[in-house]
Amino acid sequence: MESQSVTKILILEDSKDSLNAVVAMAENVSKSVSAVPVNSLEEARAALYQAQQPFQAFLLDINLNPDDKDDISGMIFAREIRAKKEYVFTPIVMITSIANMELSAYRELHCYQYLIKPYNEADIEQLVGKLLFLSQQGETRERFVMVKKDGVNYKLFCKDIICVRAVPRGVCFVLAKEEMRVPYLSIKQLMEKLPKEQFLQVHRMCVVNCDYVECVDTVNGLINLKNGETAEVGVTYKNRLINRIKGKEY
Repeated sequence: MESQSVTKILILEDSKDSLNAVVAMAENVSKSVSAVPVNSLEEARAALYQAQQPFQAFLLDINLNPDDKDDISGMIFAREIRAKKEYVFTPIVMITSIANMELSAYRELHCYQYLIKPYNEADIEQLVGKLLFLSQQGETRERFVMVKKDGVNYKLFCKDIICVRAVPRGVCFVLAKEEMRVPYLSIKQLMEKLPKEQFLQVHRMCVVNCDYVECVDTVNGLINLKNGETAEVGVTYKNRLINRIKGKEY
């Protein structure tokens, strides 16, 4: 199991020699750096979607086909990264030898920085040092989830989410001070984003924040929340709930 202090960086570079060199230089900066090397768009996609733990940064070569000066596979992958809500703010560094690509990547993809080829060990060391600092800052910040409503991305802090209920064509977040309906989001999709040690699905239509549980009635299958609301416990979720609350008083 990976330590929470590990900073995972996905590095996409078409040249295997350059890729191995960047990985070695990055991991040489700190033992807490874990570089994941890929040298094609297909490998990058597989690494992104199969990752058990999220990445804290991305280093992407824009052009993955030296024989095609118009190739922008790295930017295509960057767009796919930004499309995932958990990576809306994750630092992306573009590696390029094409000057006019820099501003385009900055404007469109909100890149953190870019590296101009040829780069050296000092460039990588300085860059990875910055990424480590950002990653460590992120660990001390409050946990949150990103949701999209009416084309706008919203940051919802986990400590403010009391429970989430399924509604027609979306979900409703019951927050400490208000309720917020988010369309085109399912309970299943949401559970993939929420910290599992803090949130528990108790019904196919409901997720609760364990920090807001007042008491649990396992006989009648009800959970009383600290805001006065109740949540029904589904039959298929009852055993999971009982196992969760063993050793913990509500």
